[in-house]
Amino acid sequence: RVMADKDRRPPPPTHVGRSNIPPVSSNVEEDTLPEFEPFGIPRGPPNLRDFLDIWDVNMLKNQDEINKKEHHTDLYDNVRLIVRRGQPFQIQLTFNRPYNPDKDQFCVEFLIGGSPQVSKGTYIPIFPNQEQVKGEWGCRILQSEDNVVTLSITPAADSIVGKFRMYVAIMTPYGIRRTARNPERDIYILFNPWCEDDSVYLDNEAERNEYVLNDAGTIYYGEASNVETRPWIFGQFEYGVLDACLYVMDNAQMPLTGRKDPVKVSRVASAMVNSKDDDGIVVGSWSGDYLYGVAPTAWTGSVEILLNYASSGVPVCYGQCWVFAAVFNTFLRCLGMPGRVVTNFFSAHDNDGNLKMDVILDENGQFMPSLTKDSIWNYHCWNECYMSRPDIPAGFGGWQAVDATPQETSDGMYRCGPASVKAIKHGQICYKYDAPFIFAEVNSDVVYWKRMRDGTQEPIKVNKHHVGEMVLTKEVGRDEIKNITDQYKFPEGQ
Repeated sequence: RVMADKDRRPPPPTHVGRSNIPPVSSNVEEDTLPEFEPFGIPRGPPNLRDFLDIWDVNMLKNQDEINKKEHHTDLYDNVRLIVRRGQPFQIQLTFNRPYNPDKDQFCVEFLIGGSPQVSKGTYIPIFPNQEQVKGEWGCRILQSEDNVVTLSITPAADSIVGKFRMYVAIMTPYGIRRTARNPERDIYILFNPWCEDDSVYLDNEAERNEYVLNDAGTIYYGEASNVETRPWIFGQFEYGVLDACLYVMDNAQMPLTGRKDPVKVSRVASAMVNSKDDDGIVVGSWSGDYLYGVAPTAWTGSVEILLNYASSGVPVCYGQCWVFAAVFNTFLRCLGMPGRVVTNFFSAHDNDGNLKMDVILDENGQFMPSLTKDSIWNYHCWNECYMSRPDIPAGFGGWQAVDATPQETSDGMYRCGPASVKAIKHGQICYKYDAPFIFAEVNSDVVYWKRMRDGTQEPIKVNKHHVGEMVLTKEVGRDEIKNITDQYKFPEGQ
C-alpha cells in the first residue's frame, strides 16, 4: 500500500522552544482586568455581602493637594495624578464599612501596557501589610477612620516611567473583586531627581529647580567673539506635552521594560527628535528654502512642535541644531530627567573617526573642498542630561552629552550619546556611547595637509586651539552665561 503524503509527515513536536513574542512597546495598549475574577469554577453565584466593597477611590490629584505639591508636579496642566518614582504618594479608599485588618484583605494593582507581567515590572500588585523593601514598591496604611482608609504608596525607585492603570482589588474566598476600569485613576510615574535611589538623582536644589522645573531658558549661538542669545519656551508642563513625550517612545517602539533606564530613554529620544531615519519629531534643513514648513529661526518654543507631531505622527518642518536641542530638552525635563542645552563654539564634525580635522591644501596652499570631508561649524548645540552610569566603570556618572542633530549614525541610526562628559575630558573615549565623536567636536586638532601632484600628502601645520573654543550653557537661576569648557577638556598643553 502506498502511504499518503500526510502519513509520511513527521509527528508534531511534543514541546516547543521559547516563542518569539515581540516586546510590549506601547504605553497606550491595555488589557482590562475583570471586575470579578473567580477562583476556579464557581458553584452558583458567590455571596459577597460579607466582604468589603469599594465605594470610592480618591487619588488626591488636584494641584493644591498633597501629592502634586510634594512630588513637584503641581505645574503640569494635567488632571491625572502625576508622581515621581521612589517617593510615597497618598490615596484614599472609601469602603462600604470600616476596614478590619484581621479579616479583610485587599491590594492595589498597577499595570502598564498590554499583557502585563510581574516579572517585567508591568504588573505590580502591592498589599498594605507586606514588609516594605527599600527601593521597591511598597504600601502602608496611614490612617483608617470609619469607612475611609488612607494609603501611602511608594513606587520603586527604578520603576518604568509612563502612564499606569490602577485598580483596587478585594480578596474573597470566592475570587477577586476589583474596581472597574476608570481612566480617571490613571497615574503618571516620572523620573525623580529628588530621590537618592533614583539613577537621575541630583543633589542640588537650585540645579533641580533650573534643570527640571524651569520651563524657559536661553540658547546661545553666533560667533565665539560675538555670542548672541535666543530665548526659548521649553513648556514641559503645558497641556498635552507629557502625553506627547510618551507618544515619542511609543512611536519609537521602545520596549516598556527599557523605560526605567535613563541611559536607554535618552538614547532612543536622541534618535527620535530628528526625522532622519525613523520619522521622528523634527525635519532638519540647512538649505535656506523653507517654503513647505516653518524656518528654523522662526520657532520660539517646543510645545507647538511636540503637539503637532503627537497629533499627526508626521515630522515637523524645519529645524537645525538649536531646535533639536531645545525640543530634546523639553522631553528630558518633562519626564523628570535633569537636562540643559549647551553650545560649543567652533564645533568640529569628524567624518572619518580619526579624532582630527583634516584640511587638504594643494601645492599652492589653496583649499581643496572636494578632498576635505571634515568640517567645523561656527557653533553647534546639543544637550546634557544628568544620571548615573552603571553600564560603564565607576566615576563617569553625572552630566552626559546627548546630541539629537543628525550628523553620523550610531548603531545604525542617526543619534549620539549619552556619553560621559567626565570621560570626554579625560580622554576615556572607549566608553559608550559615541564619546570619540563628541571628543572630536570639542578637542580635536586641525591638521593642514599639503597634497602633491602625485597624490602624496604631508602635514604642514597643526592648530591645537581652534576647535571647541568655548562651551556655554545658561547659568543656574539667572539669565546669564555659564562657561563649562573646563568640564569638557583641560587647558591646552596640560
